[in-house]
Amino acid sequence: MRLNGKRVLSFVDEEFEDLELWYPIYRAREEGAEVVLIGPKQGQVYHGKYGVPAQADLALADVNADDYDAVLVPGGWAPDKLRRYPEVLEIVRKMDEQQKPIGQICHAGWVLISAKILQGRKVTSTPGIRDDMENAGATWIDEPVVIDGHLVSSRRPPDLPEYAKAFCDVLATRT
Repeated sequence: MRLNGKRVLSFVDEEFEDLELWYPIYRAREEGAEVVLIGPKQGQVYHGKYGVPAQADLALADVNADDYDAVLVPGGWAPDKLRRYPEVLEIVRKMDEQQKPIGQICHAGWVLISAKILQGRKVTSTPGIRDDMENAGATWIDEPVVIDGHLVSSRRPPDLPEYAKAFCDVLATRT
């Protein structure tokens, strides 16, 4: 249980990609991390693209990034909604400034773009937002997982095993 004592945030909003939300959460929990789902409203049940529910433990406005060790950003259409909340962008920026692990997969890169943290970074994502990532100043690499310091990025659901492991590996190295 190498992640015992680690606290991880995971954003949630409507139309998240079901596997991209739950797979990394379960992997982190299996390693001993506490994972807290945060969304626009505490207690709200959000539904994935395929109908899987996820209830927000806390509201975005009630979260202090200093209290957590890492953040996960799921893919799907939720990132397009999440990036419109100033609280989401502030949490991502603060995690980046503190060099805490940030995991993002598929369309989750939109949140990092809006947080303006990709300049000079190496990342991957779904190929559909490659241009967006590059226009934000990142170098886009077509690999299942790209690790750039504390930033862990991945492309799509078939890459989940490698992505979730890499995220946990990076988190395990942080004190």
